[in-house]
Amino acid sequence: MAGERTKLVVAAREKLGSAESRRLRRQGIVPGVLYGSGGEPTPIGVAERELRRALTGAGGLHSILDVQIDGTGSSHASILKEYQVDPVRGGVTHVDLQEVRLDQTITASVTVQLLGGDDAPGVREGGVLSQPLREINVEALPLEVPEHLDLDVSSMAVGDTLRLADITAPEGVVFLDDPETVIATVTAPTREVEPEAPEGEEGELAEGEEAPEGEAAEGAESEGEPGADAAGDQGTVEG
Repeated sequence: MAGERTKLVVAAREKLGSAESRRLRRQGIVPGVLYGSGGEPTPIGVAERELRRALTGAGGLHSILDVQIDGTGSSHASILKEYQVDPVRGGVTHVDLQEVRLDQTITASVTVQLLGGDDAPGVREGGVLSQPLREINVEALPLEVPEHLDLDVSSMAVGDTLRLADITAPEGVVFLDDPETVIATVTAPTREVEPEAPEGEEGELAEGEEAPEGEAAEGAESEGEPGADAAGDQGTVEG
């Protein structure tokens, strides 16, 4: 929800480099950087458990993080700027936080969720519901950035299209993308057309069609005694 704030305690990092980052990860600490409002970066480390708790709350990835650098006593209102995930294990390997002013707007990427897809007439008739765009860019005060946006598609028929203009922006939120951007469509199901079978059964000649030269001769040879060729191919064993 908009306006969600979460306390996050971090520690300043004195040692840098990939070797130090790997050492921290083995201890369950995610290395990262806190970018100040003036652009001054501060290397930090945060316990993976605490980071997960902060980013899975009611505000999700758009929570306002009250970052407290251990030992300083000061708090920095920040947002999640960027994070990296281990492609194999799935854990967060690096995090970037951005300090913000709560009285100044920011831009953010917000997920669009489709509601009522199973009830849409077009889907119930066999149509395919697609979502070409899953995230849109918005501008709002940090405390007013929504966790996600909902789009009701329960009345869509086959051939219908819903665009960004069909979503009502929450108060204080401005959509930055083109209003004509397609968000959801329902298309008719694709039908596979089987090729027409040729006249007559497969492997048989159509009525009145003659076999090419050579095929008849081969057929005649095969009518001989079974095993005759095989016998001729065998060598003679001297007794």
